[in-house]
Amino acid sequence: MKYHLKIKTRYFLPGKTIIVLVIILSLVVVLSYGFKASDEVISAKFNSNNTNEDSVESVKAFMDVYKVLMSPRCMNCHPAGDQPLQGDDSHKHIMNVQRGKDGKGVYALKCSNCHQPTNVAGLHTPPGNPKWQLPPADMKMVFEGKTAHELAVQIMDYNRNGHKNKEQLIEHARDTLVKAGWNMGEGRPAPPLDYDAFVKAWDTWIEKGGFAPKP
Repeated sequence: MKYHLKIKTRYFLPGKTIIVLVIILSLVVVLSYGFKASDEVISAKFNSNNTNEDSVESVKAFMDVYKVLMSPRCMNCHPAGDQPLQGDDSHKHIMNVQRGKDGKGVYALKCSNCHQPTNVAGLHTPPGNPKWQLPPADMKMVFEGKTAHELAVQIMDYNRNGHKNKEQLIEHARDTLVKAGWNMGEGRPAPPLDYDAFVKAWDTWIEKGGFAPKP
């Protein structure tokens, strides 16, 4: 009678491979904790009752910025929905114009059809700029309906502000499309702060820490 022995084969990883895997797993844990801690620090900064000189000055500057951002000249292109707003009463854009994936409209209703590189002459005619568009669908940067606290936190959040760091945020205030808010053509009042004062308030807010007003 023949006996057949069944031998179970076990596979072992070489010692060096195990060490490498342990190191990788350790790094993943450390990095995950680091990102969590970083998020907690940012959250604490925005929600703290810190009253040092910089935070007070930063918040005061943002309240001037907030007045501008909530004016129709800015908010109309930062709606809560996907339809831009129009006029000083911020009504829905006529012709059912929509944001589109890239923020430049959809199908035949592209922003550039009416909004040319420069303002069209005449009262209440379409304002223009070479960059005219809404924020893209994956980074909507909503202003409409936001409190001062909510908007400040959103703007300072790298994952919600178009992936802008401190220097890029400061530069953004100099963008021609932002500046166009003070030159929207005949019949449209400018924001409540003149452009130079807005830039100064914007810079002060960010450079003093980017603090948000209390909720």
